[in-house]
Amino acid sequence: MNRMLWVAGLLVGGLVCGRMVAGSHSPDVLWHIVHEQCVPHAGAGPCEKTDPHAGYAVLKDRVGIGQYLLIPTQRITGMEDPTITRGDAPDYFAYAWQQTVRVNHRLSHSLPAEDMSLAINSVYGRSQNQLHIHVDCIRPDVRAALRQAVPHLGPGWTTLPLYGHAYRARLLSAPDLSGVRPFALLARDMADPTREMGRHTLVIAGIRQADGKPGFVMLDDHVDLVHGDRASGEELQDHTCQIQSQP
Repeated sequence: MNRMLWVAGLLVGGLVCGRMVAGSHSPDVLWHIVHEQCVPHAGAGPCEKTDPHAGYAVLKDRVGIGQYLLIPTQRITGMEDPTITRGDAPDYFAYAWQQTVRVNHRLSHSLPAEDMSLAINSVYGRSQNQLHIHVDCIRPDVRAALRQAVPHLGPGWTTLPLYGHAYRARLLSAPDLSGVRPFALLARDMADPTREMGRHTLVIAGIRQADGKPGFVMLDDHVDLVHGDRASGEELQDHTCQIQSQP
């Protein structure tokens, strides 16, 4: 097959991580795009940015006005991969937060940090077996719930049901995510991270703290198949960015 046609087929058929129909697309599409197109052709491939030294690539998702994906350039399957909690792992969430600038460039007007979010789905809530962090607008109702919850949040976990699921939240009192390393923070609370991490989803949302300083809320949910919860934190994002029209 002509290589360009093959690449086009990947781009047309495969960039919809959160909207693929299970079984209808290869779970390795993202890996093939990053490994075979973005890394060898940095600056000219489908990714808007490829930084093999830092260990990540940035790809515009086909779904949404401004949704981007932050994807490792190394083979890392997802939440269950033990390499993401190592001290020498790339600071994926910090790099992902930097891409909110790209989201804003695609909107009718720039949005503040508290309208932005990052999400990674669990093993049961994803369609691709290459780690990818969704970078996009937060749902307006979720932003409202976080604003109400912020005065009651601290460094420990607090129950915060969202979207009908049993999320829990903790405050990250930092101006940016550099060095915060949410994967490691989540793993520290687990008796056996190797077995448990893959069943969790992780969401980071920008917020304004009670003292007016910028910060973040870290949200976690775990798989509960009996009650239909696949731990897909992407559900807290809005790929249509309706929050643009919210006060």
